[in-house]
Amino acid sequence: MNISISDCTVEFNEVFSLQTVDWQLKSGEHWAIVGPNGGGKSALAAVLMGEGQIREGEISGIPDNVQLVSVESQRELIERERKRDDSDLTDEVFEGTSVREILLELSVDETVLWPLVGRFELEAFLDRAFRTLSTGETRKVLIMRALASNPDILILDGPFDGLDADSTALLFEVLRTTAEHTPTVTVLNRFDEIPEFVTHLVYMDEGRIDYIVDYDDKQTVADLEQLLHLKTSNLTIPPTDLAERIPALNPDDPMVRMKKAKVAYGDNVIFSNLDWSVQQGEHWQITGPNGSGKTCLLNLITGDHPQCYINDIFVFGYQRGQGESIWEIKQHIGYVSTALQWEYRVSINLLNVIISGFYDSIGLYQKATDNQKDIAQRWLELLGMRGRQNQPFNQLSYGDQRLLLIARAMVKHPHLLILDEPCLGLDDINRNLVLALIEKICAGSETTVVYVNHHAEDRIAGIEKYLSLQ
Repeated sequence: MNISISDCTVEFNEVFSLQTVDWQLKSGEHWAIVGPNGGGKSALAAVLMGEGQIREGEISGIPDNVQLVSVESQRELIERERKRDDSDLTDEVFEGTSVREILLELSVDETVLWPLVGRFELEAFLDRAFRTLSTGETRKVLIMRALASNPDILILDGPFDGLDADSTALLFEVLRTTAEHTPTVTVLNRFDEIPEFVTHLVYMDEGRIDYIVDYDDKQTVADLEQLLHLKTSNLTIPPTDLAERIPALNPDDPMVRMKKAKVAYGDNVIFSNLDWSVQQGEHWQITGPNGSGKTCLLNLITGDHPQCYINDIFVFGYQRGQGESIWEIKQHIGYVSTALQWEYRVSINLLNVIISGFYDSIGLYQKATDNQKDIAQRWLELLGMRGRQNQPFNQLSYGDQRLLLIARAMVKHPHLLILDEPCLGLDDINRNLVLALIEKICAGSETTVVYVNHHAEDRIAGIEKYLSLQ
């Protein structure tokens, strides 16, 4: 078996299509399709059943006997039974198609089927109407029928959904045996449900294949699991420590306002005549080529650029240069940059890295409160790093270090979170991890985000204001 999907765009309805899909499935391979809800996992599996309208590209090599078990296939069978009931014009009550008849509808190998019925303890259900079964029992019937059909390829979409613990363990074992002779594609929402015999992963998001990886590549698989956690976790942004609460701002004032701002070094003008304001609750993305002044602009806000005092700048209730202290400004700001990551070289564990954000320190030199420790633990859980609180920061991957530093910047719930090219130096997966965290921050806190990068296409849901420096 060699299935090839080449540069395909497949339309399923007016609002959803799979875009530019390239995927090859070869004999001896077993695939798991993962990704967030709505990402296109089930659609990709359905393509192997010939579903969807191919608008571009081509698909070849799909075998004759493809068996798919999914929520949709369950729904279709139940709906069929209801229609039969509605269309019965006689006085007899239609009790529905029996489980036995459903099992034998396909061309099945009964030497395979009946042992499975016994293993799943469904003998007592054989003469019951299929539509009267529970969701889990219905799923078992369809899986057994598909297995007994000796498919050329078996596709299971959410096979463990609705199954109890014993049935789940049994299905894992049955699928392991099946995989010895039948290629499988399994659509899953949870990484801990990936069968041990899987050889490859497809990660889907927004109708595209983002990643295809060997399941033996444990670091990449772990990164994808963390990415899925960040994208799908229902956890909200953890609260801050009320004892360290930042003074409130006047809601009628802009957070930042610059008038005719200019940065120049001699005759070299970086930018000039820049009018820009940031209102509370806005989120901004700033882009521009190297040398356009993105970091200079940020440093005018933080006070780290000497020309901030010769410009007309209003920040956090202060007119710059009117006697405010640098700490009165910086208490309102959380800041993450590559330079900060280079500087954060102290030997410290992950929990204390986050706690250090309460004190804006590199390292932790005060005794943390129990509340601060609890908040930091909740951040670790949000990041998909639960149970790793004692791991040294310097042993993390570059991308995980960046996530920790964003959490450190956010732990005090600053009024303004400045992210200066947070994706710089990151590979694709870690870049998407960072973008997913920024998206969660934009959606789940009162912090205003200013996100600086080179690439306008790296847009984040929740950011609706854009400034391009040339």
